[in-house]
Amino acid sequence: MSNKRMKNVQEPVTKLENVHSIGVIGDPGCEGLGTYNMKVYAGALEECSGDDLTLVVGDLVPAGTKHHYRVIQELTEALAGNDVYALRGNHDTGAYTDYFGRKNYALLAADFAVIVLDNAARTFEDEGLTLLSEVLSRDDVQQAVVAFHIPVPNHFILNSVSEAESARLREAYGPWRDKVKYLLCGHVHSRFVDRVDGIPLICTGGGGAMIEDVSEEIRACDVEHHVVHFYEEEGVLRYRIADLSEGAYGREREDAVLKQKLKETVEAELLAHFKYLMFADRARRRGMEQIAALFEALAASEYHHARNFYSVLEHPAPFAESVKTFVPGEEFEYRHLYRMLADYAKEHESPLAEQAYLGAAAAELEHAALLKEAADPETFQGNTVYVCPVCGYVMSGEPVPERCPVCGGPARQFEEFGGEKKD
Repeated sequence: MSNKRMKNVQEPVTKLENVHSIGVIGDPGCEGLGTYNMKVYAGALEECSGDDLTLVVGDLVPAGTKHHYRVIQELTEALAGNDVYALRGNHDTGAYTDYFGRKNYALLAADFAVIVLDNAARTFEDEGLTLLSEVLSRDDVQQAVVAFHIPVPNHFILNSVSEAESARLREAYGPWRDKVKYLLCGHVHSRFVDRVDGIPLICTGGGGAMIEDVSEEIRACDVEHHVVHFYEEEGVLRYRIADLSEGAYGREREDAVLKQKLKETVEAELLAHFKYLMFADRARRRGMEQIAALFEALAASEYHHARNFYSVLEHPAPFAESVKTFVPGEEFEYRHLYRMLADYAKEHESPLAEQAYLGAAAAELEHAALLKEAADPETFQGNTVYVCPVCGYVMSGEPVPERCPVCGGPARQFEEFGGEKKD
C-alpha cells in the first residue's frame, strides 16, 4: 500500500486492521477548486483527521481533467491528517481511475465494512453490485455502510437514481439486508437523513460546494458545511454530523510572516480593485463604454483575488453571531477616529480631507445603527437602504429625501439596496 495520503485503490477488497472510525466529506470540488471553496475542504480534512481514515463521497473536482485531479490530489496530500479514499461523483469524469484507482471497492475495518459503489452515471455497475453481495456474504462482515454518490429515491428530493436502479441495489444486498446499517451518498449540496427500505440514508454534500436550498423543510440558511463521522460504540455502528466553523482551517494564520504578507496582499488587491473602478467611472463619463467595461471586469477580478487571500486569514464568528461583531469598528470610526482625523485636517488647512472624514463619520453612525437592527439575522426585516454615490451616506426607510443630507446629492442618483426597484 502506498504511503501517500490520497489512496489509489487497486484491490477490490482491502482489510484495514486498525481502523475503527471514518470521516466522510461530500462534494468538495464540483463548483471549482478556488481558495475560497478549498478552505472549506481544508477544514473538513482537519475535522476528519481525528478519525482513522477519510472518505470523500464524490465530486472532488469540477471536471475530470488531469489538471484538476492533480490540484485536488496535491491539496489533499498537503492537508490530510489521515488516509483519504475517494468515491466517484458525476463531476469526476475523465482520468479518475488514473489518480484514485478502482470505482467499486470495499474497505474492511475492524468492526465494520465500507462498500463503495460507482453510480455517477445514475446506474450501478454490475461489478459493484456483485462486489456488494460478495462482501456482505462474508462471515467477518456484520455491519456495513454502503456508499455511492447519487441518492436513491427518498422523501426529500427528486434528484436521485431511478426506482429501477434502486431495486437493483436492494436485490444485491437483499439476503444480507440486516448487515446494511447505513446508506451513504453525496451529490446534494446540503444534508438530510431519511429511511430507505428501513435503512438510514445519510446524504451529505457539505464539504466545499455552496450549500443550497433542498426544499421548504431544508433551507440553505439552516445547514452549515459539515462532515459525517462513523464510529463503533459498544458493538454498534453509529454516526454523528459535525458542523464546520467558517474559521475551521487556520494553518496560514499561524505563520507570522505569511500572515502579514497575506494582509498586505489583500490591501494591494483591494486598492487595485478600487483604482480600476475609479478609472471605469472616468471612462464612462467620457462615453467610453468598452473601456469602462474592461476596467470593471479587471476590478471584479481583483476583488475575487482579495477575497481568496482574505479567506485564508479570516476567522469569523458563527454566522448568527457575526453581524454584531461589526458594530464596535463602526462606532470607533464615527466617535473617535474620523472626527480626530477631521480635526487634524482642519488644523493643517486641508479642507477636502476634513470634508471626507466628516462625511464618512456621519455614514458610519448610520452603519452602526443598521447593524444593531440586523444583529439577529433570522428576525431582521429591514427597510430599503439608499446610498449616496457622491459621499457614501446611508439612508434607510421611507420617505427618501430629495437630496442627501450630508452632501446634497440628488435622490435620482441614490443607489438602492433591497425592496422593489422604482422606475
